[in-house]
Amino acid sequence: MTGSAGGAAARLLARLAVLAAIGCVVVLALTVGEGGLTVIAAGLLGLVACAAGLWWFLAHRGLVRLIGACVAVAAPVAVLVLYAFDGLWLTALVLILCWGAALACARAALRKARPERSRRAVAASRPRRPFLIMNPKSGGGKVGRFGLVDRAEALGARVVLLDPSAPADVAALAREAVAEGADLLGVAGGDGTQALVAAVAAEHDLPFLVISAGTRNHFAMDLGLDRADPTRCLDALTDGEELRIDLGDVAGRAFVNTVSFGVYADVVQRPEYRDDKAGTALALMPDLLVGEGGRRLDASIDGTALSSQQALLVSNNAYVSPDELGGGGRRPRLDDGELGVLAIRVESAAEAAQLAVRGSQSAALTVMTALRVEVTSDADEIPVAVDGEALRMATPVVCTVRPGVLRVQVPRHRPGVPVPAPSVDWRRLVDLALGRTGRTSERQAGA
Repeated sequence: MTGSAGGAAARLLARLAVLAAIGCVVVLALTVGEGGLTVIAAGLLGLVACAAGLWWFLAHRGLVRLIGACVAVAAPVAVLVLYAFDGLWLTALVLILCWGAALACARAALRKARPERSRRAVAASRPRRPFLIMNPKSGGGKVGRFGLVDRAEALGARVVLLDPSAPADVAALAREAVAEGADLLGVAGGDGTQALVAAVAAEHDLPFLVISAGTRNHFAMDLGLDRADPTRCLDALTDGEELRIDLGDVAGRAFVNTVSFGVYADVVQRPEYRDDKAGTALALMPDLLVGEGGRRLDASIDGTALSSQQALLVSNNAYVSPDELGGGGRRPRLDDGELGVLAIRVESAAEAAQLAVRGSQSAALTVMTALRVEVTSDADEIPVAVDGEALRMATPVVCTVRPGVLRVQVPRHRPGVPVPAPSVDWRRLVDLALGRTGRTSERQAGA
């Protein structure tokens, strides 16, 4: 699609979004005396009650936890029953459809109007001595299931298969391979292993190959690789191109995705977590959220102080806004040279309800970007989860980003990264709908 055609489509979608939003207002105005305001009030009250119930369920035990679960389930059911018995279901349905159409058109308009900066890729030469580390247990046995060893060796790669019964120092294996002349390093395994070998590749300015053989493959997803068929990642050895991306650093250790402090980091430290994630989390949450077991964290985000946080997540480049549930698990870029920061502090059911209603506008949630994050605590050492790996680090823990240090070799033909939906900015939408492209472009440039 050409730029002019894309701009015309964006304006049309923006106008449809504005019309749908106006439709919501019109429906409310026409049904004020017939329960229109009741629909909105009941919906908000149900959302607040559901959030409060979830807080009681997570932060307490025994009878309070049971009551919280009942409230969380009963609140939305009660709202639906109210709509049905008071004859408000048609009004509610029309409002939901209008608002849903408004949001869908708004996000599509802003996505088309936003200039996307493509990742700079250069043609990659075929490596002569690629070295790959593969974990046979990763991803439920994807290495064996997809025949990755045979496929890689057929393409000329030297493969080291890790022994699950004898943990190996993968960074040492990678450095040994470099000393023996390897001209590409790669990993088929989880993101924690990817990060350790990626650090060695960056240290020696060698290309790094990501093979999506892990469980969730967040790193591979944000590189646009095929997560369903990891054998396609090996196409990079014969028909590849190279991307320059950033690496995160936490206390001298590289990370490709995230570093977590606080509640999540405390939970993953427990040995029983591997076998019973949900049960372990529910058993520990009351102490971690409101009890003495939950140590609060202080952080300095490029000099901005955050105090008494329950959880803090630092990412290698920013994730999509948590308001955008459809794309919140993706990073649209890995080469912006900055850290994403998400901090949360919820002390009561009221604050949980405010968070549910206001999202990232709530005082309980902080969303920022930064170049340097320093995390402190009253303890000499705190639990840290680095790309899902449970560690302990001495305080203060400093996170930074190393821009463009990692050369990632990817297949020339790959699924790519879906463009995430941007946050809905109604002022920008109105400007776009009215053809005020100058103001819209100015805001986009500053975003």
